[in-house]
Amino acid sequence: MPKTYVFLSLSNAKYTETNLQIDIQTPNQKLRLCLFNDKETSINKPLKPSLRSSTSRIQSSEYTDPLKLRKNPSNHLSLLCLKAMACDKSFCSNYLLLSPEKAGVIDLLRILIYSNVHKREFLDCSEEGEESFERRWIMFVSILGQKLLLLVAKPLSLIGSVIKFLLNLLSSNRNFGRLLVNCFRGKVVMPDRESGSYTSIVGYLDKRVELDNRIRPGDSEYHAALSMMASKVSYENKAYLQTTITHHWQMDFLGSYNFWNDYQRKVTTHAFMLRDRDTIMVAFRGTEPFNAADWCLDFDLSRYELPGAGNIHGGFMKALGLQKTLGWPKELDPLLKTPAPFAYYAIRDKLRSLLGENDKVKYVLTGHSLGGALAILFPAILAIHGETWLMERLEGVYTFGQPRVGDDKFGEFMERVLKEYRIAYFRFVYANDIVPRLPFDDSASMFTHFGRCCYFNSKYQGKVIPEEPNKNYFSPLPMIPMMINAWYELMRSFVITWEKGPSYKEGLLLRIVRVIGLLIPGIPAHTPQDYVNSTRLGGSQLFLHQQ
Repeated sequence: MPKTYVFLSLSNAKYTETNLQIDIQTPNQKLRLCLFNDKETSINKPLKPSLRSSTSRIQSSEYTDPLKLRKNPSNHLSLLCLKAMACDKSFCSNYLLLSPEKAGVIDLLRILIYSNVHKREFLDCSEEGEESFERRWIMFVSILGQKLLLLVAKPLSLIGSVIKFLLNLLSSNRNFGRLLVNCFRGKVVMPDRESGSYTSIVGYLDKRVELDNRIRPGDSEYHAALSMMASKVSYENKAYLQTTITHHWQMDFLGSYNFWNDYQRKVTTHAFMLRDRDTIMVAFRGTEPFNAADWCLDFDLSRYELPGAGNIHGGFMKALGLQKTLGWPKELDPLLKTPAPFAYYAIRDKLRSLLGENDKVKYVLTGHSLGGALAILFPAILAIHGETWLMERLEGVYTFGQPRVGDDKFGEFMERVLKEYRIAYFRFVYANDIVPRLPFDDSASMFTHFGRCCYFNSKYQGKVIPEEPNKNYFSPLPMIPMMINAWYELMRSFVITWEKGPSYKEGLLLRIVRVIGLLIPGIPAHTPQDYVNSTRLGGSQLFLHQQ
């Protein structure tokens, strides 16, 4: 990538006690540079007023935060970091970007009142004009949802951490009674957050670790069952993954990875890899219940239209590795340095290395919830980049409770790609799970599923259909049957052990979630428990038919 030099006049720059702030308009993006007076690691005094009339040459050479400038011998300022406020959108033909941090209460009201919203600071759109109320309502919900999540991010994370700690504290001391006894004796066993036994909240919803020994390698449902178990344990820490995969599953643990989100400026995406004989599996972690950053990705209904590939969900693209300053380059700028790698590029390079060692090895992508969206988006970017060799080695994609990721054009593009490379795509939906029915499939939101749906009802009877029933969830007519089904699932939790065996036992935490489901049907259906049950009890004929 060629180096870029920008010549700046600092006559209109803003000065503070510690830095100089400059706004730059380039053909593709707006940049805000903060130039710090840096001596070692501290700022000692403001930049000298004599700099006001100078001209600086700026070169992007390192990706760090905060931005720091150091005076070089030639009296020019060399920029070590250039942080863009918006993405270089030259990689897409159309876009709609929402910035909730820039929207105030008045802005939210204006979205609902005024049809022309494209000139607002919180919205960046490639096309100007009036928007229908339905589309403005979607923008309103997306921005409001993200603002509320950002507002409660810290207390939400704290609540999640406390719940997780208490669950592990009970587990470490066997039960509540033993915990009380240990308290009186002063011998309370404290859980180790980095140990292989420290379990996530999702893990406590479904405590199963062992694979179903009735499903053997070579069976038609084997990869589906393994994929769901991998998706379930993807919420756990590295030690837990290594213990489970190595000792319980007798497979090779290839690594657990944390990935950088260039828009949220932190690590938000997680995945791990395992090897089972001649198959490598990549499992993306889904939305963690008390992680506001994950929920913001789900609520971010920004979209990018890629030439020939249609519109794609902006939040999911950002999680996979979309970069602010570069978009979706085929190869990363070697000078670009981030605190953690980008998911797409790191996983792609790892697969290149592993698959290059053995021509017979293929790989599978999987994920639950948000993880499912990333699993199906990964081959889409591979196809856009023309990664033919990697596409030919991809055996299948298994997603569970996956939300919609693109519009009908994206669906048509993916169906052509999957057919061309003979990639099997299994999209599992259990009963009234709310997540696969979001974002809405209508003319306003433009999101839609593609491929066939492997649908399971509350009796774990599976069938292959074009689309899950009640595709937009909030339709009033099906609400009564959904609530009746929620009561059935709650009662089933008390008798399923007698019907199916001890491995299907449901704990107190899941039953509490099922009680919540009496008010909001569809939330308990998204938990891993029912998806694991579906892959184990759904019957091999469904998978044979799909193949």
